[in-house]
Amino acid sequence: MFSKGVQYMLLSTLFFALMNVCIKLVPHIPAIEIIFFRSVISVVMSYLVLRRQQVNIWGTNKGLLITRGITGAIALVLYFTTLQNIPLATAVTIQYLSPIFTTILGIFIVKEKVKPWQWIFFLVSFIGILVIEGVDVRISPFYLTIGVAGAAISGISYNIIRKLNTREHPLVIVFYFPMVALPFSGIYSLFDWVQPMGWDWAILLLVGVFTQLAQYYMTMSYQTEELSKVAHLNYIGIFYALLLGFIMFDETFTIGSYVGMALVLVGVILNIRYKSKLAKTAELEAVSK
Repeated sequence: MFSKGVQYMLLSTLFFALMNVCIKLVPHIPAIEIIFFRSVISVVMSYLVLRRQQVNIWGTNKGLLITRGITGAIALVLYFTTLQNIPLATAVTIQYLSPIFTTILGIFIVKEKVKPWQWIFFLVSFIGILVIEGVDVRISPFYLTIGVAGAAISGISYNIIRKLNTREHPLVIVFYFPMVALPFSGIYSLFDWVQPMGWDWAILLLVGVFTQLAQYYMTMSYQTEELSKVAHLNYIGIFYALLLGFIMFDETFTIGSYVGMALVLVGVILNIRYKSKLAKTAELEAVSK
């Protein structure tokens, strides 16, 4: 019924959703400590894959790779913090602003042009965020700001990945993220350590495993299918979040919150489809010439 690429992306979004649930199950563990455990697991698993494929783990563009690791780690701390303090689906929705910030920041980082229609799509998404904050009393301006900041820093990280994609092996880019995050999160956790107890250990292990599986299947999806056909499937994650949030944490929302989430997703998806259309038009023009 579905192509391999679509199946892989659906698995990826499911594993990311399960990772989000695990993070929310340990609200007493600081976000940066969760990243420490996640990084330990990711470094080991990524290293084993790189060695098996005989890829140089250190890469050549170390400055950009380290910067990608730092920005990715900061963005993840902010995202995990929102997951632990606001409803699951809302935190996921705010994080979905990252493609918009990727495009906006791409003007300065990779010299990408933004068309007038894209600014309209951006505005729709930001209006959605304002609607969510305005109608849901569980979301304070503080955590809303943290969530938006996390999405913005993710935008910086994704632009660095775009600069590296033609210069480094994809697995090296993946490896540098936990490798940089590990000492950063480990040192910080020494001063704010919360001892995991009982089932906490299993949940922290699952965070790392689910993350690795999600990234693996996402990479497989992009390698076996056209980007335009699978990229928008990432946003099925909001439905996972709504369902799992209701089942696991008894989270419900008002009509206004659903409207706000829908606006965010509409703005993001329209932007992705519009960029895909522009890319195809440019490709056809190049072929015709």
